[in-house]
Amino acid sequence: MTVTQEISTLIVDDQADVRMLLRVLIDAADEGLFVVGEAASGAEALESIDAQQPLVVVLDEMMPNMSGTETANRVRESRPSQILILCTAYLDDSVIARARAVGMDGWLDKQEITRLPELIRSVVAARN
Repeated sequence: MTVTQEISTLIVDDQADVRMLLRVLIDAADEGLFVVGEAASGAEALESIDAQQPLVVVLDEMMPNMSGTETANRVRESRPSQILILCTAYLDDSVIARARAVGMDGWLDKQEITRLPELIRSVVAARN
């Protein structure tokens, strides 16, 4: 019998409907994946990460005040081993370059959003 690793995830997106969609996708994927919280901004994300201690943080790029990659950079300062995934509608070479530069573990175009649970699992597996 295989023991499934519990993978707690924090969702960070400024749009409530997108957060709900991501929560449904992650929770429906089951097999150890679950959402521990949501944040609507980078600042909220920083507080939630400290409070919730998620294994994975899924960040949108285009958010007011602090982008996903800026948030990831701040997270790296205090939690260097935090698993960070960018999920954005604006995925191009410059966004991928910024994601790489701040050490994000993976990225996904929102057009392929149904692949998110699979990406979370593969990034966690690669880290272990």
